[in-house]
Amino acid sequence: MIWAVRRVICLPTYDERENLEPMVRALGDLGLEGLEVLVVDDASPDGTGEIADRLAAELPWVHVLHRERKEGLGPAYLAGFARALELGADLVFEMDCDFSHDPADVPRLAAAAADADLVLGSRYVAGGGTRNWGLVRRFISRGGSLYAQVLLGLGIRDLTGGFKCYRSVGLETIDLGAIDSRGYAFQIETTYRAIRAGFRVVEVPITFSDREVGGSKMSRSIVLEAIWKVPLLRLRALTGRM
Repeated sequence: MIWAVRRVICLPTYDERENLEPMVRALGDLGLEGLEVLVVDDASPDGTGEIADRLAAELPWVHVLHRERKEGLGPAYLAGFARALELGADLVFEMDCDFSHDPADVPRLAAAAADADLVLGSRYVAGGGTRNWGLVRRFISRGGSLYAQVLLGLGIRDLTGGFKCYRSVGLETIDLGAIDSRGYAFQIETTYRAIRAGFRVVEVPITFSDREVGGSKMSRSIVLEAIWKVPLLRLRALTGRM
C-alpha cells in the first residue's frame, strides 16, 4: 500500500483578516494530495481567529491553533511545529499569510524535500528575487543574510527567508525548546541548527512580493535582535552550548 504524504502548512497570523481566507482558498486550489493548513493565530484583535474557525468548520483540512497573546514569529512557529507533528505531518512548511510567498511555489518546495531535510525558498539564488521592495528593505534583507552567512560560516544565500519546508523526521531532531528567537532571527537560528544537526539543506528559487493588503510586521526590535543574536549563536556553537 502507498501512503499519501501528509503536508502541513503553518500560517502564523496577527491581524490578517483580509489575507487569510484568500490564502487558504489558494492553497486548497493547488490540489496537492495530503495538504493541510494550520492557522496559528496570536489573538488577533481584528477577527482573524474567527475567520480561521469558520474556515476550519467548513474545510476538514484546515486546523486552528489559538494563542493567548502576540509573542512574535518564533514562538508562533514553534507552537505550530509541535501541533503539526501531533497531526502526523511528514512535511512541515513555514509560510507567510500575506501572499509575500506564492502558494504556487508550495509544490516545488515539497518536491525538493524528496532529497533534502530542509528546503528554503530562496530570493538570493539564481532565478530568485524580490518584487515591490524599496532600496532600504532590500538592503536590510540582503545585508542581514550576508551578515549571518559570514559570521556563521555558512554557504546558504538566503538565511532570513521565511518560506521553508522541513521533513518531520529532521525537525524532530532539533532541540526546539532551546530556540528563543522571536523575530526574523528565528529563521537564521533554525537553519543554523538544522545544518549543525547534519541536515541536507537546499535552496529553491522564489520571488518574494511585498504584501499588498495589511501592515508589515517588520520593526526596529526585530532587526536589532538579529544583529546581536547571530554572534551569540556562533559563540554558543564554539563553546558547545547549543
